[in-house]
Amino acid sequence: MKLAISGKGGAGKTTLAGILAHYFMNDGYKVLAVDADPDSNLASAIGIPESQAASIKPISEQRKLIKQRTGASPRQFGQLFKLNPTVSDIPDKFSINYKDIKLLVLGAVQKGGNGCACPENVLLQSLLNEIILEREEVVIVDLEAGIEHLGRATSGAVDRMIIVVEPSFRSVNTAETIMKLAREIGIESFGIVGNKIQNEQQKSWITAQFPEEFILGMIPYHSVFLEADMEQQPLIELMEENLKAEFAKIFQRLKHGDALVS
Repeated sequence: MKLAISGKGGAGKTTLAGILAHYFMNDGYKVLAVDADPDSNLASAIGIPESQAASIKPISEQRKLIKQRTGASPRQFGQLFKLNPTVSDIPDKFSINYKDIKLLVLGAVQKGGNGCACPENVLLQSLLNEIILEREEVVIVDLEAGIEHLGRATSGAVDRMIIVVEPSFRSVNTAETIMKLAREIGIESFGIVGNKIQNEQQKSWITAQFPEEFILGMIPYHSVFLEADMEQQPLIELMEENLKAEFAKIFQRLKHGDALVS
């Protein structure tokens, strides 16, 4: 199963990615979690100790690797370089392990005009294509508020584009933009997760903004999210049973492939 998770910054997509990685792992799956958000926080959301997370160097910053695989130095334009670099070994060589979860941090996609055809971007795109098309684990990709890392080559292999939405117009507008861009590259299956829900009115409001069949679940606002962050503890170990139950519903819907087709 290949899942891509996006949403407005701060909506809680990284938290959801980390929790789902644990649910799949605890259900017996091997998991490859991919941090494709320039503001990399997936390691802490998974619960990887800070001492281990500090050693992570994003792929986009590994200048020697980029030059070795593409034949060109990063952040330099006007060079000739390989458009199909060898990347199949990178997930295993450059990920870190936490129990049965592998974490690979991609780093930032460079932007410029209609896109940046620079060596590091080509490497990242080729790497994500390889991960989504060829890897056999459950793959969970934590995206930024957009789909810059995805392309038509990978769209057909994405089982679900999950968008995390807060009860706000800005968050809903971001979700609608993400779905529009995703449809343009051929992604057809969507799931909406409401987050930071404080009452039934907010829950009903989010539900009314999207087709009913898109709704995967609603996560209530809870102080444990802040507590886990302050104490640098895995959220899944601090959650109360009622909160775990809401995440479990989302996991079960994904696992059993409920129809979420646009």
